[in-house]
Amino acid sequence: MWFLEIIKQSVLITGLVMVMMILIEYINVTSKGSLLKKLQNRPVLQIFLSALLGTIPGCSGGFVVVSLYAHNLVSFGALIAMMIATVGDEAFLMLAMIPGTSLLLFAILFVLAIAAGFLTDRLIRKVPRPFGPDHFRIHQEDPDHEENLHMWGDIRNHFKPLRWQRLILFLGLGLFFVSIALGLLEHGHHAHEHNPIFSERWLNLIFAGLSLLTLIFTLFASNHFVEKHIWDHIVKHHFLKIFLWTFGTLIIIQLLMMNIDLNVWIKEKFWIVLPVAILVGIIPASGPHLIFVTLFASGTIPFSILLANSIVQDGHAGLPLLAETKKGFFIAKALKIVIAVTVAAAIQLIYSL
Repeated sequence: MWFLEIIKQSVLITGLVMVMMILIEYINVTSKGSLLKKLQNRPVLQIFLSALLGTIPGCSGGFVVVSLYAHNLVSFGALIAMMIATVGDEAFLMLAMIPGTSLLLFAILFVLAIAAGFLTDRLIRKVPRPFGPDHFRIHQEDPDHEENLHMWGDIRNHFKPLRWQRLILFLGLGLFFVSIALGLLEHGHHAHEHNPIFSERWLNLIFAGLSLLTLIFTLFASNHFVEKHIWDHIVKHHFLKIFLWTFGTLIIIQLLMMNIDLNVWIKEKFWIVLPVAILVGIIPASGPHLIFVTLFASGTIPFSILLANSIVQDGHAGLPLLAETKKGFFIAKALKIVIAVTVAAAIQLIYSL
């Protein structure tokens, strides 16, 4: 049932973003902010790292970059680099159906991502941020700061009494780990099963491991960290907002897809296929873009159309960004549309010479 599939995708996306945010918070606190500050002060490293994370098949790398951006740890240019480099779950289908072309496509997207990231940081100075620069802080002003510095205390002291925040987090992370490990939250489409080497299963197992690691950290973390850093900074500010926006957006997309046969529509109106590919690319979800992969594999559309759609789309990685900053999401999409039209038009011009 499609409704159950949307619930599964919403839980998976929200859970992965939460795990990434919690791990980033652990890294920041245990290093007293110094480790992530090094990333924050190195814009070149931000862009290259974000582009590399975006190149990873699936949406997981994108979630990491969105989490970093939400905490003001990477620039808007780095975010753009990730959003151009990533093609979401469509990467699995591309690697299975058109492996040679897909590797060329990923290489082109990576180069474009790096260039676009540098240009964006140089030309665009004022962009909306989800939070102010003090949102990601260490709480040095807190009276129990000493507990914060020694956050890996005696586990027995963390359950006398058991705080309700820790109980909810422990149960939630535990259920999420089991669900990923058993494959209960994997996508319903199985297009990538043509080649099991390029399966999303191995990525989900990695994230199951990260979820288990987060669960162990939360078990041993101090009450201060659990209540102030995880609960107040992450759960209260992000969880419900990301889940509701993800769920609502996926519902709308599903209803549209049930009433519009884009495959037939594109074939019948080929002369406007480029604008259609770009408009479909705006959709912040994996699935609708598979049409252009299959059309290219069958020889129906040229490479420039597939590339344009790949530039604009970013799989599910755009959903948490949409939840955090709608203005930032649409600015990023607008920039990608300009790049997509320019690149596609240039390729077509070269082919016509």
